[in-house]
This record gives sequence, C-alpha cells and structure tokens, in this order.
Amino acid sequence: MRFTRTSKALGMVAIAALALTGCGAGGGSNDGASQSAGDPNKVITAYNSEPQNPLLPANTNETNGGRVINLLFEGLRSYDPDGKAVNALAESIESPDAQNWTIKVKQGQKFTNGEAITAKTFVDTWNFAANSKNLQNNSFFFESIAGYDDVSAVTTEKAADGKTTTTPAPKAQTMSGLKATDDSTLTVKLAQPEADWSLRLGYSAFYPLPSAALADPKTYGENPVGNGPYKFEKTGAWVHDQSISLVKNPDYSGPRSAKNGGVTFKFYTDPSPAYTDLQADNLDITDVLPSNATKTYAADFPDRSATKPVATNGTLNIPPYNPNFQGEAGKLRRQALSYAINREEITKVVFNGTRTPAKAFAPPVIDGFKADLKGSEVLKFDAAKAKDLWAQAEKIKPYDGSKPLQIASNTDGGHKEWIDAVANGFKNNLGIQAEIQPFAKFAEVLNLRKSQSLPGLTRAGWQGDYPSLYNFLGPVWATGASSNYEKYSNPEFDKLLKEGLAAKSTTEANDKFNQAQEILFQDLPGLPLWDYAKPIVWSNHVVKAETGWNGEILYYNITAK
Repeated sequence: MRFTRTSKALGMVAIAALALTGCGAGGGSNDGASQSAGDPNKVITAYNSEPQNPLLPANTNETNGGRVINLLFEGLRSYDPDGKAVNALAESIESPDAQNWTIKVKQGQKFTNGEAITAKTFVDTWNFAANSKNLQNNSFFFESIAGYDDVSAVTTEKAADGKTTTTPAPKAQTMSGLKATDDSTLTVKLAQPEADWSLRLGYSAFYPLPSAALADPKTYGENPVGNGPYKFEKTGAWVHDQSISLVKNPDYSGPRSAKNGGVTFKFYTDPSPAYTDLQADNLDITDVLPSNATKTYAADFPDRSATKPVATNGTLNIPPYNPNFQGEAGKLRRQALSYAINREEITKVVFNGTRTPAKAFAPPVIDGFKADLKGSEVLKFDAAKAKDLWAQAEKIKPYDGSKPLQIASNTDGGHKEWIDAVANGFKNNLGIQAEIQPFAKFAEVLNLRKSQSLPGLTRAGWQGDYPSLYNFLGPVWATGASSNYEKYSNPEFDKLLKEGLAAKSTTEANDKFNQAQEILFQDLPGLPLWDYAKPIVWSNHVVKAETGWNGEILYYNITAK
C-alpha cells in the first residue's frame, strides 16, 4: 500500500494533478467549518479486517494492517488530504544533485515508550527493513539507496523437481549509502539521481522503529510502540480476528493531530453486517460497502456519506505459472479474457458509478496518466474479438477446462457480485466456466499468491502509497518488487522504469513510465479493471469525515459527537 517524491519541479507538478475534489453524496456534513465541533475525547469505531502480518511498517503492504500502521507511526514526511507532501519528523530535506541527500531530523521527538528518535534511528530501521534476512515485504522500497543490492542479496537454487527457491544471503548488513553524521543529520546517497526520491518518505516502509522492534520483531509486532497520532490502548489491544483498539497519543505534535479520543477497528469478514451495524449506529464509519449498497448508500445515510475519485484501482491478475496462460496461446487467452469483460456495464450495474472503467494500469487522478496507450484497446469490451482470440489460442494449445477457472477473492471486501459478473462474461463470450474462489480473509489470498499456489486467477488492486505514476508500476510489476506476488518479470519493463526514475523532469519521467505500461499491455500479467470513486458512510455519532488523496479515511480528522 502507500511513497514520496521531492524536487520542487517534479514534486509540485505531481501534486498539482492531485487536487481531488470531494463531492458529497448526501449533503453538507462533509464540508462546513461550522460542523467541525465535536467531542475530542470520543472514541470512534471503524470497519476493518484482520491484518495479514504482525504490525511492522516495512512488513505491512496490505490495507488492513496499513490503516493501523499509518495511525501508530509518523515518518520524515506526511501527506495532506490532497496528496501534498509535508515535512513531519524532517526539519529539512535537501539535495544539490538529486543523488546525495541531507535530511535534518527534528530533535526532541520520541516514541511513546520514551525512546528518542534520532538520525541513527532511521539508519538502523532502514537497514533492518532492507536486509533480506529479515524478510520484510517492503524491502523493495529501499532499492534506490546505494548498497541496497548488497544487503538484499539472495541465492537462487533449482531443486530436482524443477522448483526454484531463494534464500536470503546478504553480502553486507548495512547500506553503504546511508549514514548518520550526528543525532540530527541523516545523509543518503542513491545509486543514481532520482529527483522525486524524497516524495516517498511519507510511506510507511520508511517509518522509524524503536530498538525493541529490531531486537524482537515478532513480539514487537503484536504490541507495537510508535510515534504517531495514536498508540495501542494497552498491551494486548489487538484481539485477533476481533479488533484493534487505539487511543490518542497525548505527546504527538505532528501535522496529523487527532480530533477524537481514539479509533477502535472492528474486524468483519463480510461488509453486509458492518453496513447493518452502521445503520444501527453500532459502527461509526466504513469505506467498504456491500455491492447492493452502492445504489442506496446516499439515501440510507442522508448527509452522512461522501464520494470522490481517488488513487486506487482494481485488477484481475493472471499467474504466469498457470499452464493455460503460458506461451503464445496463453498470451492470446489473456487478451481474450480482457476483451470478454464488460467493464462499462459492471461499473454501472454492480458499482453504480463508484468505479469507472480502467484506461491504463494507473488511475486518472495520478499525474502523468495517459489514456489510449498502445495496447490499451484490450480494455474495451468486444465479444467477437474475444471469441476469435480464444479460437486462435485453441489451435495452438487446447485449453484445459476440466475444472472451472477460479478467481480467488476475499469475501470481506464486497467482491462476489462483480466476480460473478466477470465469470458470466467468460461463460457467455468464451464458453468457459469460471467461479469465485472465496476466502474469509484477505490475508489468506495474499498468502496463496505469495506461495505461488493459486489454481486460477486472483482479484488484486493497488491503493497509492505516494502520488506518483511509478508507484502504480514499480512496486507491483517490477522484477522482485515487494507486491509482485505473481513474479512477473520483463527486463525491458524494468529498464524503462529505471530510466524514468533517473529522468530530470516530470514529463520525461512519465513518458518513460507510460512506455513501460505499453510493455504491460503486451504481456498482460494482470487485467486492469476499474478505478475507484471511493464512497464512505458514517453514523449519527460522527460530525465530519473524509478520505485522503488515495482513498484512505482520514481517521485522525474525524470529529465525533
């Protein structure tokens, strides 16, 4: 989930394109200063599901854990509701050449256990996160720093059964490009100039960790100590499969001061009971609606809902290890599947306009977005084209349809209806059987993807980490990237990403990133489905609520009665 970029020329243009305007679906309770009064000590209850992993920032790359992590920690930078990067723990961030960076860390900052946060804190935390032996999911985000290749090294072996295994084998324990010259000064040397590098520093992978976390990550992750606007209510505040209870951090002095007394995340495995709880004022806020509620939420919650376009999208990923989708026949079938999906109809009928058909691998609210990229015609519904491509594939290699094509998905996110619609499209337009492979928890799907164990396809999606076109490409599709669970790899794609990162202007960078998308349209490791217009609804106990640039609820900004 969720990065930062600097250079005034590059960063400010990126931010300007993110001036997302909210449009309240119900009325005026989302925008008036006169409605900002509330009880600063009231604890709100919010929808969530069980996080996949212990709560360590560099190991959390899914939304269930991410929304908790973002409240417990503060980084060198933060993002305001429009996606603008603002300094938080950083006093200043400067570079003369976009390769050598000097970061001044604010003094007097502490974790809630009293431990001081210094420049060395970041050196130790980032080295821990990047080191392959620590198996942190977000280690990829440190790839730009000189010496990352040494601390992230692995050995690859092929067993007799043909399966490939990788083993952490770091050549060094620390990145050569990372130094703390004194308590307040952090210097970072990148492997190459990257004008937008500092924009990433508000992403959770870069959050600081206390020494206890590095000494015993597993134990720490159950009861994390942070430095953000909230803290754990008590030891054991995470009751697995039930809830996580946070309270306001009275010592927090950053840009995200809490306007309420705390947030209790209640875990659901189905959004329908949560919606019922909201209607009865037994839950205060959700950003996950049952599919049938997309048609009624504005009427169900008059003056207590809001919707706006956000930097979040949905895809249907196709594992490269599935024999039906390998080789030339597989390439044709990938195209056929995409043409067989009526995105326009599904976004209207199933989502009632809270999604818009995808035009690329990144959403339109991101700076550099470009429609009509070469190859993007596969996103248009064309039943005849789908049938023809499938028939061509059959001549090369027959499809193994002995079992229905399964589409893995969590049931706690309101996905069944659209997957059923997609499956019907495959049946009607390609003559193949398809069905949902349901899982109660999102973590279960992620674990199957990570272990390369999916029998069919999988729903996927990306919520922006930082406002950048690269963020929707690199972490998801680059070779070895943290969220590239299906292990897609294309050297030409990787090369274009690297050239884009080294570009000296926004325009040049985005041109490279869009060229990289054209490679994705050739290979189709995943099928872009739709971009989100994120709806949220809240109870009678809430005065005001809103989402940020990437669709995440601004929990700290919620005022309650």
